[in-house]
Amino acid sequence: MRGSFRGEGFGLIIEDLLVLPPDQGVIAEGFRLLPHLVKPLLHDPSHCIWFIPMPEFRLAAFETRGTMWSIPKKTSNPKRALSNLLERDHLFSVRLQHMVETAGLPVIMVDGRLTEDALESCITGKFGLNGRGSESGQ
Repeated sequence: MRGSFRGEGFGLIIEDLLVLPPDQGVIAEGFRLLPHLVKPLLHDPSHCIWFIPMPEFRLAAFETRGTMWSIPKKTSNPKRALSNLLERDHLFSVRLQHMVETAGLPVIMVDGRLTEDALESCITGKFGLNGRGSESGQ
């Protein structure tokens, strides 16, 4: 993940996005989409949003996917390995939150307490959509 903080692979993502029709909305996600790399490419900063996963959300995600122990079990100390993975993810989230806030871009903190419907409503509200993929009033 070290190279991800430097934008490794970002150019390849942009190449893929540039071949898409310009009049069509696109959702792009991934930890390589760092705020300082994305912001200069935006026509409008309100056309993006970052989701920052909180530790309790990451843990719940691992648990519900059934993958919590898939990597740690490959080590000699699975409990420590899981703890290290969760801490690494938390440190990434903290750093990403700082980058997003410094860039003045929109963010939603995801802790698992919001229902899917509430999260969708939050997202559509930030993008000015009516919840069906079109702008409000259309």
